[in-house]
Amino acid sequence: MAQAGRRWQRSLFPWLLQFGFTQCKSDPCVFTMTRTISGVDHRLVLGCYVDDLFTLYSHEGAGSLYALTKRWNVEDEGPVSDLLNVDITTHADCVELKQEKYIAHL
Repeated sequence: MAQAGRRWQRSLFPWLLQFGFTQCKSDPCVFTMTRTISGVDHRLVLGCYVDDLFTLYSHEGAGSLYALTKRWNVEDEGPVSDLLNVDITTHADCVELKQEKYIAHL
């Protein structure tokens, strides 16, 4: 089904907005949400590529994903190491992105 991802996005995007996410103006497939827990802001960033979701969140922000998993049959495949030819390394205080695979592909 060539259009399956697009149909899913047409259902997902309005739901995310209704749930409280904000759609990024520079990339309409990226959504953010900030929740304040015990006076500390926790941000959740969600990206959608065709029918795949990519999320970045603090430990406390993970609870916001529960509603998403209740609504759709999504599966957490664990920490991501690469996405669209970008290597991703998570450190204690930052996330490192490298485009060596992309550059080599050129």
